[in-house]
Amino acid sequence: MASLFTDKVKITIKSGDGGDGMNSFKSFKGFANGGPDGGDGGKGGDVYIVGDKDKNDLIDFRFGAKFTAGNGERGGTNFCYGKSGADVVISVPLGTLVRDAETGKILCDVYTDGEKKLLARGGNGGKGNVRFTTARRHAPHFAQKGQKTQVHTLILELKVIADVGIIGFPNVGKSTLLSKISAAKPKIANYHFTTLSPNLGVVRYYDKSFVAADIPGLIEGAAKGAGLGHDFLRHIERTRMLVHVVDISGSEGRDPYEDFCKINEELAEYSAKLASLPQVVALNKCDVYGAEENVAAFIKKCPLACYPITAVNGEGTDKLLKAICDILDTLPPAQPVPADEFEYDIPSSDEFSVEKDEEENVWYVTGGLVDLLERNVVLSDPDSMAYFQKVLKDKGVIRELKRQGVQEDDTVVVGGVEFAFKE
Repeated sequence: MASLFTDKVKITIKSGDGGDGMNSFKSFKGFANGGPDGGDGGKGGDVYIVGDKDKNDLIDFRFGAKFTAGNGERGGTNFCYGKSGADVVISVPLGTLVRDAETGKILCDVYTDGEKKLLARGGNGGKGNVRFTTARRHAPHFAQKGQKTQVHTLILELKVIADVGIIGFPNVGKSTLLSKISAAKPKIANYHFTTLSPNLGVVRYYDKSFVAADIPGLIEGAAKGAGLGHDFLRHIERTRMLVHVVDISGSEGRDPYEDFCKINEELAEYSAKLASLPQVVALNKCDVYGAEENVAAFIKKCPLACYPITAVNGEGTDKLLKAICDILDTLPPAQPVPADEFEYDIPSSDEFSVEKDEEENVWYVTGGLVDLLERNVVLSDPDSMAYFQKVLKDKGVIRELKRQGVQEDDTVVVGGVEFAFKE
């Protein structure tokens, strides 16, 4: 049965909407017409992602997943605030890269256990009517609606975190080598593609240690997606160096050096960075008759350091491990992929733009400021409309309309409000 290992998925997230502000007035026995006392709405919940060392893949999201934070509650009477919405925390394995599906930009690289990153901020709660009182407006009969948030689609892509990537054609002994030098127990059998997911093992060599990953067998054409192709080439990208395992016995009927060259060609075609990684060659299956001659011929052709081994019994692995540790000592530690400057921000309440539809001779005002006004304005309330006009003037909308040539009685549309322009 094929492995259900999952290393790339698509999910949707939505932070919580802000709760509406309350439009309320004090009222109690003997005092029916008190002042405004409507409280603010609660903030919507945020969406976070967190690294979990106990997770190995993205199987939990295999068939799609939706994560929605709680909405803020409506404000109450007597100046009471609404309750904030519950946050959502998404747990993923270490090494998970988070991208925005629409732009392809990287939101974050979850690299360490317990690392928590904000993906989407919840909407702010609306202001209660008490917040709209002024020296002239003593009893506002309107409150602000909470901020609404959008659904976003993300791509989660797992790239295993390992110091050393063990690569090579299928059935050359990569899993056997990992099982011999670490405590990892990968599935081992004498047929191609036994390994259908990367296996990780901690290797200890005297006072040193490193993490090695047995990468599933690559084949010719992998860089173009053949075989397991792109599904597992991505897992080599984080490694600091490579151990290239070659079946020196030629038991599969292939030339060991040709295999070596083909795999390196695939690495170079997929990524120049992969091709430039330090690499040593493990010449495996040296216990097979005739291997000694093949080893000598291979070393003559190969420009890299070669280490004859027999992975099944561990022979020769000590020298190989020493060489790996010596190389790792000279390399900088692995680093997470830097995130792009990208965040799901709710539009600023000061931003706006003005555009004219020449055919209809209508001016349209759009932007974060309009979203704010749509939440605040109650068309049937004179106080609310006065507030609407004041904001347009104070924020520079009227000035911008004049600058662009608006004329008396031209139609101006701001959100859901349409009016004739008057000086």
